[in-house]
Amino acid sequence: MPLLINSCKIERPHTTAEFFKKYPHLQDSARAFRVKTAGSVDPAGLLYVQQREFAATTPADQSVTVLASDDATTCHLVVLRHTGSGASCLAHCDDSSTWSEVPLLVEAVTSLSSHTQEGRLELHLVGGFDDDMKTSQKLSLSLLATFHSQKEDIHLVTCCITELNDVVSEGIHRPAVYGIGINVKSGEVFPGSFPSRGPAEELRSARTFTGGQMANIYDSSKELVKVGPCKWSPNMDIGFWLMQDDDTILKYLSTSPQVEPPHFIQHIKSTIQFLLDHPSPDSLFPGGQAQLFHRTEQGSWERVTPSEQQ
Repeated sequence: MPLLINSCKIERPHTTAEFFKKYPHLQDSARAFRVKTAGSVDPAGLLYVQQREFAATTPADQSVTVLASDDATTCHLVVLRHTGSGASCLAHCDDSSTWSEVPLLVEAVTSLSSHTQEGRLELHLVGGFDDDMKTSQKLSLSLLATFHSQKEDIHLVTCCITELNDVVSEGIHRPAVYGIGINVKSGEVFPGSFPSRGPAEELRSARTFTGGQMANIYDSSKELVKVGPCKWSPNMDIGFWLMQDDDTILKYLSTSPQVEPPHFIQHIKSTIQFLLDHPSPDSLFPGGQAQLFHRTEQGSWERVTPSEQQ
């Protein structure tokens, strides 16, 4: 079944401009979302989703209150929620393989909603801007087309993407909203930034940097974050980037060098240093087992030791 707006089937657009012209109310709702007050998020209830990751859970989760992600420039942030079960999924998409990724998100939510007869699937899309290379527009159209091709009815509720998420500052186009969260208890989707990015921030970044595909990082049935096992090959040549100036790193390692957040350079450098420190990932995953993390009583994520995984 199709992607729906106001319970009516959409026509697959050829351009984002055509899509927004056909559904002008999306512009009003995007403007309203952009000025929505960013709520403060307690790190003790936050699960941060990095690029090319997704996580899904339900309101019954005792370890996660908010799923969130940010630093999206040309990337898009996707929230899919079932209104009956309250099951929610958040993903950070970069057009690496949209057609294979979207079904994973739909399955993540529907599998947590199989016991529920009432309700519907609601979709929230945020991210991108009016970039010169039209990278954002390509991803916007890819996501709309892929959700439109799913067998489930999916209702598009929030669409703050590309032109509708664009602002001009000092003559430069940039995203109005870089990050969003969803409160899995209430279902509220809101803009924000999220400095707490654990657990295993550098390991997860290294997985993506070395070409890892979209991964589910959370087992809601056990309330455990799962990372890996990952695979990458030793590449000491990447140390070259640590000797380059910031402008060079931005030029070659960013899709949107003029609008990256201030910490982008340090994030790239720390990821590269992690890969240099761990040229083979095997030592990070004893026995080929994933790294697992549970929420402590103090609210932090703590690694489950290999012996505890047995």
